[in-house]
Amino acid sequence: MATKVRTRFICSECGTSQMKWMGRCPDCGEWNTLEESRVRDDATPLGVDSAGSLHAPSPLALPDIPSEPSRRIRLENSELNRVLGGGIVPGAGILVGGDPGIGKSTLLIQTAADVARTVSQVLYVSAEESAYQIGERATRLGLNEERLLILADTILEQILEQIGKVNPALVIVDSVQAIHSSASDSAAGSVSQVRDCAAHLLRQARHLNIPLFLVGHVTKEGAIAGPRVLEHMVDAVLQLEGERFHAYRLLHSVKNRFGSTNEVGVFEMTDRGMTPVANPSA
Repeated sequence: MATKVRTRFICSECGTSQMKWMGRCPDCGEWNTLEESRVRDDATPLGVDSAGSLHAPSPLALPDIPSEPSRRIRLENSELNRVLGGGIVPGAGILVGGDPGIGKSTLLIQTAADVARTVSQVLYVSAEESAYQIGERATRLGLNEERLLILADTILEQILEQIGKVNPALVIVDSVQAIHSSASDSAAGSVSQVRDCAAHLLRQARHLNIPLFLVGHVTKEGAIAGPRVLEHMVDAVLQLEGERFHAYRLLHSVKNRFGSTNEVGVFEMTDRGMTPVANPSA
């Protein structure tokens, strides 16, 4: 039987799906936000096998829910530690945005090495660079942690499988706009791909209680590219800002379920990576 491909129009603001194109989304009321997406009828949904043997959660009685919060992963990077509210919360989903070349990948590879050195294995998924390129950057930054695992892949189902196998202390995906699911014919970076890939990654991270960092591209206006629903799905949204040809970078929290959004981290970009600046006025 021939495969049937259906066309849907996804709103980049609210993420809802429509059968036909319209100038205005009937759900959120925004104009010119519907983007075409193609979906195969025979696409295999992401299930138990592709998501690393996940099982449907069972409901818990309120008294049976552990009252003690999970212990945060404390980082040696004092500025990032403070912006996150005192460390990384297990199972949290954190979206990191910023202009190209601003230092997102550098900051996160240093964070990955920090956690690998002090806690356990870390899985760094690179969807935009090869493992060799990541290795060259790590060498330049003086990082050589055996427990830091690099996975150069863009296929969601294979990434989920590796997360289930490795069960790391931290997962970093760079970037969420570059990965895609084989269950959809839409191109990587489309509204439906970004939304669905992020949803499955976050679901597995929370099920396994693994913190997840997602790197996101930004638009010309400085907003994180993709559906606005992406920012609602995660627990924290961090924005890295600064001039590419100046040394200093500012990291601030746009959203944080586990800490204040009033904190700002200051970093200096050096040949050894992103260095925290404890006293910017000095």
